[in-house]
Amino acid sequence: MNYHWDWGVFFKPTGVGSEIYLNWFIAGLEMTLGLALAAWIIALVLGTILGVMRTLPGKILPRIAGAYVDLFRNVPLLVQLFIWYYVIPDWLPESIGNWLKQDISPIMNAFITVTVCLGLFTAARVCEQVRTGIQALPKGQTNAALALGLSLPQVYRNVVVPQAFRIIIPPLTSEFLNIIKNSSVASLVALPELLAQTKQTVDFTANQFEAYTVGTLIYFVVNIGLMLFMRWVEKRLRVPGLIALGGK
Repeated sequence: MNYHWDWGVFFKPTGVGSEIYLNWFIAGLEMTLGLALAAWIIALVLGTILGVMRTLPGKILPRIAGAYVDLFRNVPLLVQLFIWYYVIPDWLPESIGNWLKQDISPIMNAFITVTVCLGLFTAARVCEQVRTGIQALPKGQTNAALALGLSLPQVYRNVVVPQAFRIIIPPLTSEFLNIIKNSSVASLVALPELLAQTKQTVDFTANQFEAYTVGTLIYFVVNIGLMLFMRWVEKRLRVPGLIALGGK
């Protein structure tokens, strides 16, 4: 392939103010990380609640949580995004729908929509991780805590959930990395995250190989950095005997 690589393109002016193309990638990375963090907070909180519900005695609450998981795990993320962006605003109360579609900027509208979509989608996956972590604990711990006089909510809050989280740090790390990668769907609703800024650079410069190479490397470096950090956290919080790796 006879292609002339031009890595200096990232330091050339975009023609928009005093920006260079590298600034677009930095802005896109900031948007991606902000979006992923906001969506992860929703996913972690809601997923934990649903995961606990799936392990409670009785039938109603576990079935509600199970139905949520079945719904959000079996509908493609892209379909969910389009529903949230194009359909849901028309189903909301008129004041809220108008606020989303008219009163705020299109970028903020897209940010809110994608955050909610990614958060609810990932919550279904976090739910299953939390459920698995709780069920991996010896039942004797719950029985012992109840015998000491703790109520069931106290048992979950003080005994079960904290230990379950220490067990499921590796799969939760994978879900957080997935939410960063899945944030790239936001480019389809005109949110200027990393992939959108990469595509815009290609449109302006025609240097597609350089742009997509740098965009890919940014995703790779961010995810590798987070993975290494979470491995360190996992080693610090490992429960001996409950995690196979280094559990002795």
